[in-house]
Amino acid sequence: MGIFSFLSKSNKDTLDKGLAKTKESVFGKISKAIIGKSKVDESVLDDLEQVLVESDVGIETTLKIIERIEKRVLRDKYLTTAELNIILKEEVEVLLMENDMATETDFDKTNAPKPYVIMVVGVNGVGKTTTIGKLAYQFKKAGKSVVLGAADTFRAAAIDQLKIWAERTGVDIVSQSMGADPASVAFDTLKSAVAKQADIVIIDTAGRLHNKIGLMNELSKIKNVMKKVVDYAPNEILLVLDASTGQNAVEQATQFTAATAVNSIALTKLDGTAKGGVVIGISDQFKVPVRYIGLGEKPEDLQLFDRKAFVESLFS
Repeated sequence: MGIFSFLSKSNKDTLDKGLAKTKESVFGKISKAIIGKSKVDESVLDDLEQVLVESDVGIETTLKIIERIEKRVLRDKYLTTAELNIILKEEVEVLLMENDMATETDFDKTNAPKPYVIMVVGVNGVGKTTTIGKLAYQFKKAGKSVVLGAADTFRAAAIDQLKIWAERTGVDIVSQSMGADPASVAFDTLKSAVAKQADIVIIDTAGRLHNKIGLMNELSKIKNVMKKVVDYAPNEILLVLDASTGQNAVEQATQFTAATAVNSIALTKLDGTAKGGVVIGISDQFKVPVRYIGLGEKPEDLQLFDRKAFVESLFS
């Protein structure tokens, strides 16, 4: 059973607080757009379209939502503005569920191979290393043994930061000096994990988008070297994005999904932004499951993304 099957009160409170700025922004704008109007007509839908775009849902996804609402307006003939929030909630939930391709619903990784290997990618400043530390905490809390690999050897600060998280969470870490070959670090990490029969391996990588070809080559080399130790690695290529950057996060997703086979996404800093709509747009546009969301500074504030709970919190 997943940890969101019955959302705990503390997790629900964290989710509600984390989405407060987005909720206030979106519904404040919707309220202004429909004031003095009794039914959903073309002008109301035009205003709603603008609100969704301004909330970083993205033009493509916004048009998809508006088109669905238009069909309901035509079908039901007369929809009041009082019903608009309910309709919008239903359509966003359906959209997210259509794109729900996530298979893991908890941190137990019950049916996962051992070790389960996660390679983490993303640009500097999005909270990549912090997300790795929080993931290590959550897996350790679930009773799993974890080994971290400090393969972001481009920055000494990244190695030091990951060492701090390893010490704080009580997990093992494999590292080399700054400037070392990232693939060599990944290789050593997996060798260590296999020897220790560890459950989870999380590999950090350099947060550079210097050019798409260089990025692709570096990430491909890391993947190929890991396969020499564990032939199925990596199980997960996790892209970390900063939700507060809105459409910049979308552009980063475009670059990284083109450079490597990203199959899961973590969106950080949702608590500090009114741009939470980017979760909807990214999930829809890239057909890659948003698996984790960051809702605060504490390790437990990294949650598994539950689409139903997200929509309930956003529209409650």
